[in-house]
Amino acid sequence: MKENRWKLTFRLLGIVKPLAHVMCAAVIMGVIGFLSAIFITILGGFGLLTLLGVLDVKLKTVFILAGILALIRGVLRYAEQASNHYIAFKVLALIRDKVFGALRKLTPAKLEGKDKGNLISIITNDIELLEVFYAHTISPVIIAVITCAILLAFIGNLHPVFAVILGAAYLVIGYLIPKLITRLGRKDGQDFRHGIGELNSFVLESLRGIHETIQYAGGNKRLKELNQKTRDLEEIQDRLKKQESLTRACNDAGVLFFSLLMFLVSAWMYQKGMVGMDGVILATITCFSGFGPVIALSNLSNNLNQTFASAERVLAILDDTPMVEEVAEGVTAQYKEIKAENVSFSYEEEVILKDFDFIIPKNTVVGISGKSGSGKSTFLKLLMRFWDVDGGSIKIGDDNIKECNTKSLRALEGYVTQETVLFRDTIGNNIRIGKMDATDEEVVKACKKASLHDFIMTLPNGYDTMATELGGNLSGGERQRIGIARAFLHSSPVLYLDEPTSNLDSLNEGIILKSIKEFSKEKTVVLISHRASTLGICDVKYQMESDRTS
Repeated sequence: MKENRWKLTFRLLGIVKPLAHVMCAAVIMGVIGFLSAIFITILGGFGLLTLLGVLDVKLKTVFILAGILALIRGVLRYAEQASNHYIAFKVLALIRDKVFGALRKLTPAKLEGKDKGNLISIITNDIELLEVFYAHTISPVIIAVITCAILLAFIGNLHPVFAVILGAAYLVIGYLIPKLITRLGRKDGQDFRHGIGELNSFVLESLRGIHETIQYAGGNKRLKELNQKTRDLEEIQDRLKKQESLTRACNDAGVLFFSLLMFLVSAWMYQKGMVGMDGVILATITCFSGFGPVIALSNLSNNLNQTFASAERVLAILDDTPMVEEVAEGVTAQYKEIKAENVSFSYEEEVILKDFDFIIPKNTVVGISGKSGSGKSTFLKLLMRFWDVDGGSIKIGDDNIKECNTKSLRALEGYVTQETVLFRDTIGNNIRIGKMDATDEEVVKACKKASLHDFIMTLPNGYDTMATELGGNLSGGERQRIGIARAFLHSSPVLYLDEPTSNLDSLNEGIILKSIKEFSKEKTVVLISHRASTLGICDVKYQMESDRTS
């Protein structure tokens, strides 16, 4: 997504509306603070004119006013920055909330094939970079415009020609220079943000696949790729730094040029009797000291390239539409027979299911077998409404699941996937995901059904033992049993199990199958497995054909 910069700016400004009163306070303090700093120098000009005998101003008054302005500048500068950062952190929290809300709606259909490292980069680095816009861009722009307008009015009171020169200086330094250099660096800013996302993905992939890399001696190859990606980012960063240096050099040259021009023009006008000595000195000092707001604005140009690139990436998530729209006001899903009628489904151009019919009676263990790729796991995801069917319908009783309240549908169903995901938390809390308000006794009961309790009790801290990232300190079978324990704890009327015993030995398999059979006396279980021993407990068995039809 590439948006017009103005459109993008207005969208970002829309988010800050609830904090507009704080922004106004920051702008007022910023304007007064900059004017205080500038007029300290101008007061010096009045003192010089007094020493030259041009004006009759008490030097004591000049020093007192300068001290007061310095104090005002220091206090207001701190207060302005504090206000801007307050706004930035509040808005970033709001954006994070919006992004996580959008991700929740997009998952799993839209996110299953997404680059996880890139997503991590967006929700961390890219959102964080928006702090530059909210803390260091919005109010400085407004402050610069107001401050420059006041200075133009002041210097124009000395002579209109002075206002023309200073206005041209502000236009060149505050607008033309940053605009031209921003154009030069726009692509580099976008490439840098995307490059960081790709690097994050590569590092995450390398860490997850470290065992395979070591086994097949692929370390050198991965290291070379990592170094190359790092060098590519460094090259882009070098270009951005050069553009930043160019901005500063142009700004310094512009300040010197226009200050010298103001002095020469005012001196010429003095010789022609058009202005007095006070006009020469005050115009030159005002010009030389009045560039602070526009310099601050101009120096933002290079950072803004990356900021806008980050904003585009963040807003792309917020603008993305979910493939499955959740239903909030639909009918409440009831525990009844489930039927799939003429169901068709494709991943993009690849047909997975075609004219598929299926019946899941109540209080029954239904087994599904078939070759890999025949659509078994996909069918369970359609039952959960992680995706919507392309054709046909899936009904619970007489209600199409598309018309059922999504929350009630998910409460009705439990789903154990082939790969159990563990969070970096205690094993007890990982199991309690199935029922967040479960008592310790309920957790233990579910674990005993999943043949997990005895193993947990051998751990140093029992249920309080920490699971490392992705459950790396547990075996595949142990993670699988945690997933099954979650499902037992959830205790939904319908339970979908995708290869629940694939990583288990025969003893643990037998214990879990016995629990599943007992579980199904008043509930429905749909069981996918390649094992004949696992399917032996099923009341009804279905074979998914390799041609992906019923």
